[in-house]
Amino acid sequence: MATFLYRIGRWAFRRRRLVGGLWLGVLVLAVAAAAMAPEGKEEDLSMPGTESQKAFDLLDERFPQSNSQGAEARLVFRAPDGQRVTARENKAAVEDTLRSLDRGDQVASTTDPYETGAVSEDGTIAYSTITYTADAVDLAEPTKSALEEAASRARDAGLTVEIGGSALDSEEEPGGTTEIIGVAVAAVVLVLALGSLVAAGLSLLTAFVGVAIAFGLVSALAVPLGLTSTVAILALMLGLAVGIDYALFITSRFRDERAQGSEPEEAAGRAVGTAGSAVVFAGATVFIALVGLGVVGIPELTKMGMGGAGAVALAVLVALTLVPALFGFFGRRVLSRAVRKATRPGSERPGHERRGHERRGHERPGHERPGSERPGSERPHPAPTAVGRPGLGTRWARFVLRRPAAVLLIAGLGLGAVAVPALSLELGLPGDESKSVETTERRAYDLLSEGFGPGFNGPLTVVVDTSASSGSGDTRATTDLVAKTVRGVDGVASVGDPVLSRGKDTAVLTAVPRTAPNSGETKDLVHAIRGAVSGVEADTGADILVTGTTAMNIDISEAMSDALIPYLTVVIGLAVLLLMVVFRSVLVPVKAALGFLLSVGAAFGVLVAVFQWGWAADLVGIEQTGPVMSLMPILIIGIVFGLAMDYEVFLLTRMREAYVHGASPGEAIVNGFRHSGRVVAAAAIIMISVFAGFIGMSSPTVQTMGVGLAAAVAFDAFVVRMAIAPAVLALLGHRAWWLPPILNRVLPNVDIEGEKLSRHVPASAAELDAAVPRLPVGRHRH
Repeated sequence: MATFLYRIGRWAFRRRRLVGGLWLGVLVLAVAAAAMAPEGKEEDLSMPGTESQKAFDLLDERFPQSNSQGAEARLVFRAPDGQRVTARENKAAVEDTLRSLDRGDQVASTTDPYETGAVSEDGTIAYSTITYTADAVDLAEPTKSALEEAASRARDAGLTVEIGGSALDSEEEPGGTTEIIGVAVAAVVLVLALGSLVAAGLSLLTAFVGVAIAFGLVSALAVPLGLTSTVAILALMLGLAVGIDYALFITSRFRDERAQGSEPEEAAGRAVGTAGSAVVFAGATVFIALVGLGVVGIPELTKMGMGGAGAVALAVLVALTLVPALFGFFGRRVLSRAVRKATRPGSERPGHERRGHERRGHERPGHERPGSERPGSERPHPAPTAVGRPGLGTRWARFVLRRPAAVLLIAGLGLGAVAVPALSLELGLPGDESKSVETTERRAYDLLSEGFGPGFNGPLTVVVDTSASSGSGDTRATTDLVAKTVRGVDGVASVGDPVLSRGKDTAVLTAVPRTAPNSGETKDLVHAIRGAVSGVEADTGADILVTGTTAMNIDISEAMSDALIPYLTVVIGLAVLLLMVVFRSVLVPVKAALGFLLSVGAAFGVLVAVFQWGWAADLVGIEQTGPVMSLMPILIIGIVFGLAMDYEVFLLTRMREAYVHGASPGEAIVNGFRHSGRVVAAAAIIMISVFAGFIGMSSPTVQTMGVGLAAAVAFDAFVVRMAIAPAVLALLGHRAWWLPPILNRVLPNVDIEGEKLSRHVPASAAELDAAVPRLPVGRHRH
């Protein structure tokens, strides 16, 4: 693979105008397609196969005149202090408000609280339910405006009015202030890490190209594939993070090769052949993990995985082709100031370096002719052996080598302590209760809880289907038996009158719990009702299903919990297998997998502490604690798996590269940190900044993703890969790189560290850092 990518890197450098033009054309086409495509629509979260989803599908079939998952609004009225909402003036204001809504194009029905009894016992609060013929995402702006104007009309009459339900749900748009801050932090880190504005700008430019193309494609395919705004935000988040990191890794290796004396085109080829190999592997792991989310069975999660995987694939392609092409355009300005000063003066102009040692069309690795440089071409002096104080990465590696057991113990116990809250992880889906108290939806939720009890915000729908039973002609009797059974379940506050379908073979009951929708008691109640009505099913032959938004959330959360361990097992198994192929070792993959579990566990601990317990919730804008978004654990596992492999590969590749060239295990660790420690740290800070930039968005889903991913990357990069990994390798010594002979014969050799490539390039470009002792290849013991 290294040799193949080496050729790609040299070709992209040499054909820079062609490569740049092709990517520019793709970018223009993607943006144009997005601009011409109709706006995408949000879709309700669903999970085929669950009882609640079966009930929703049945309701759509038996009640075609209504949309079981259509938009709904609740206008909640509260009388002024000391008054009752049933007073004549207040009643007239409520009825006038509702009459103004009856004329709406998308309004299916409105209920009169005085006729339906939707007035609290103390007479201070009443509500009206407005149902619509379209889903929330399909509601026209005039329809939403009419709802808000109706509420304003009642407020002018002196009433307190709030709007609940799904009618005002809006699509989350990227591009807020916090995302800009995150990108700005990434830019500063790039400048500090690379010491060159041009090199930093190159990494940002290529990342933006990949993200723009990915975002354009998601927008263009939103309608035909049903992609939501969350898919677009995830593609933006991942595309930015990995795009910057991948470009940084290749740029850093290119600069190393130039500092070692390689010609520009040769350095571009070697950078793509070595660091690019690691980019391909890391991107492939992220891609596989995200695509694998489709096995869970939730369409929205599958789309999120596919969107994120597409953005990562684009980032890899951009890094392998556009980045080396830009090396040719920017010339020596990619190098740091110190390296530029060390080069011999020549007539080179930026973007016009020598195009290789050999004649175009006849280059092959290993057939360059030393000393054939053309007059005027510049070639940097090989970097001298470092003298003076070593860098921070080298000093840290040496510190770990001196005290590996202590570092391992402290880092492991620290992550374990952070992961302890994860034992209390509760999964759920956010509702109006999780929104800010500044929103009208949250205030409506609180008013309904005050006037009618906390369970009123999460009613359960019981569907009775008698079409296949012998007693289908007596649907009413069966429904009455079901209602009596449900009323007898402890925790049910009330059961409404049944509504029959036109065919008289299906009835719908509404059961109101005594507890809030996201409480554990309500979850137990759903199971209790399903257990109680199973006896009625056996006696009557009817099919009885419990659904509703609350039941759907419970079913999805349980399905996600059940899928968590199998998915984690698959991901860990994949990690061990891929790393075994890459590093030709058994213990290195096991160590990497265990470290991945530690970082993910610690990230879950942070999510529980922030979103369930409320620790530091004010810092991230969380006003209401509750269960963690049910999609998050699997989504974070899939993303972090690939990102963790990024740092594992980029850091350990340099270690193995030194080891296979004769360095001792300890010297290999120091060499890895000398070359990659700073770059990996910078890449991690960049990724953390990008993810943290999404915490400020109002969507609970995006906020949870931002916190979870930022925490996971911080733990994995700085604790697992930079503390636990070198400590374990130091304790294992030569055993870390051991592979049984049978596996050595069976496993393919992908040569990710470019060992084969080193044998085909001039010796001056293949030498390792002068500080690493040279021993005969294959001798690893002294």
